[in-house]
Amino acid sequence: MNTGSSNTGTGADHQTPRIFNFSAGPGVLPEEVLQEARDNLLSLGQSGLGIMEISHRSQAFESILDEAELNLRDLLKLSPSQKVLFLSGGATTQFSMVPMNLLPPGHTADYVITGEWAKKALAEAKRVGATHVAASTEGDDRIPGDRFRRVPKNQELRFSDHPAYVHVTSNNTIWGTEWHWEPETAGRPLVCDMSSDFLSRPIDADRYGLIYAGAQKNAGPAGVTLVILKEDVLSSGIDRAKLPIMMNYHTHIEGHSLYNTPPVFPIYVVHLVLRWLKQKGGLSAMAGLNQEKAAHIYRAIDELSGFYRGHAEKDCRSLMNITFRMPSEVLEDRFVKEAQAQGMDGLKGHRLAGGIRASVYNAFPMAGAETLGSFMREFARKNG
Repeated sequence: MNTGSSNTGTGADHQTPRIFNFSAGPGVLPEEVLQEARDNLLSLGQSGLGIMEISHRSQAFESILDEAELNLRDLLKLSPSQKVLFLSGGATTQFSMVPMNLLPPGHTADYVITGEWAKKALAEAKRVGATHVAASTEGDDRIPGDRFRRVPKNQELRFSDHPAYVHVTSNNTIWGTEWHWEPETAGRPLVCDMSSDFLSRPIDADRYGLIYAGAQKNAGPAGVTLVILKEDVLSSGIDRAKLPIMMNYHTHIEGHSLYNTPPVFPIYVVHLVLRWLKQKGGLSAMAGLNQEKAAHIYRAIDELSGFYRGHAEKDCRSLMNITFRMPSEVLEDRFVKEAQAQGMDGLKGHRLAGGIRASVYNAFPMAGAETLGSFMREFARKNG
């Protein structure tokens, strides 16, 4: 069986080998982070209290929160005008929270539809106010393989007259597409769901009015969502007295993400991941590694294009979620089972897309991408 780079102990007398985790989420975490988190479960340093037991009002936790914010600001080169929040509820809560805070009556929110999560975000915005689809790459359901194969070029975007904001999804986990250029919005506030490629590469964060990302792909475990926003994007035309208090961004800005008990342990792990990213050289270094990992798998797809069929168009290929099909579903099922037997888990594609999906987030090891590329060549040789 192929295994990860090392063994992680799960007990004093038992060692379980790590396998290659290609799951779309929760994604693989750095082993160093897992080990440090494990060591602090019983006692955070010399405190005598485990990390999941400490008070969110304690100096120890406030120091963790402060360092996490400082490291995030450093990695993304955030300006002082950009607020950082650590919230619960997942990105799905942000689907509602964004329009509740940014979309006043009489205005329109523009959405670019490039996948299922963008569609879900649009559906929630429609509950709040008027919306407009600025572009869609959904394609035709009647044509096999036509759905969401790309993201739109900037010249395809058609905005409403005066949108309160423009919403995009930077990476599409189900279909395996990603924006490799910044959407041009001609000065309109840009809102982005970055859940599945957050911190995987440098971005011009100042271009965005609001960024949100569930942590469970690249930044930490499920349970905490990171939000970065400029206060001037929050609409003055909204009656904030009528907003549920936990759905009001001002509540969390004023409370420094501590209005209520936050997800302490997930925030602690995010803090460790951000520290790990800095130790690894930051987002430029991470982008280089991610490109190299993805290249091992895309190269196998392209070299064996008579057997493997990549879903995404080449200029829109995701570096995080690599999707492809084979000549039959029987072969795809066999591929998943044989890969699992060789220590590669989580390769079955999403039920909407079918096929195979290999998710290679920041902490996924290079050895796993190399192993999958070699396995793909051997599988095609035996079954082609």
